Amino acid sequence: MSDLKAAGFKSSELIAGLDTAFKSYSDKEKAEAMKKSNGIFELQVTNADKETVTWTIDMKKTGTVYKGKATPKADVTIILSDDTLVDLASGKTNGQKAFMTGKLKTKGNMMLATKLDTVLKGAKAKL
Repeated sequence: MSDLKAAGFKSSELIAGLDTAFKSYSDKEKAEAMKKSNGIFELQVTNADKETVTWTIDMKKTGTVYKGKATPKADVTIILSDDTLVDLASGKTNGQKAFMTGKLKTKGNMMLATKLDTVLKGAKAKL
């Protein structure tokens, strides 16, 4: 779990929490969660010091989260700040609002990006 954390990133705890939630899913729960989102999300997160870390949430093949670029290629890359990711996870903002205000950018399948909220909420409910 500690290999997921990045110093200076508030969202590190969130990502580690996602990993814990995914590992606690039964096979059936994991299959259902993967069926709902069916995509590989690459998160490029930048903190206040302008450092960037990349995390990948694979909800297509493995139902896991890991640090680093997506392999195979991500279906959608989401570029956002550390604070925006924390706000998305806590429910302070939603993906559409963040996108419309320029706090979140996407590359790839933009419609899939809307399912990130579902992934975050599902994992939060499990914790």
